[in-house]
Amino acid sequence: MPTRSRTELSRLVDTEFRTDPTVELTDKQWSLIEDLFPWEPPAPQGGRPKAKPRACFNGIMWVLRTGARWKDLPEKYPPKSTCHDRLKEWSESGLFDQALERLLRALEESEILDLTETFADGTFASAKKEVNRLDRHAVAKELRL
Repeated sequence: MPTRSRTELSRLVDTEFRTDPTVELTDKQWSLIEDLFPWEPPAPQGGRPKAKPRACFNGIMWVLRTGARWKDLPEKYPPKSTCHDRLKEWSESGLFDQALERLLRALEESEILDLTETFADGTFASAKKEVNRLDRHAVAKELRL
């Protein structure tokens, strides 16, 4: 196996996965959902500005697309805690679902995506295992004679 120089290794480590397609929204895609995520610049008296929503959304999409851990989020995105907090906030308020729905609708209208028939595969769902374990607990709690 050939050895790599320190420069080659650092270049590989500092870059994202080379096989992953771009996960960042285009300007056109962002314009479809921008109104859902208003951003205010810092106040004149100062203070730390909030991270821009587009950067957070792109960071969230990177994690969802790659399946990577939050701690592996590249430095070009806001901090992992900020992106994670925004995902939680946006999910609880329903904004994230609205944004995804708008983006999917745009893809469907441009005939890039056809959602007339979809399905979910539960092959790897952990709920199957959980149901069996709960059944055993319920039996164990019955009175013994």
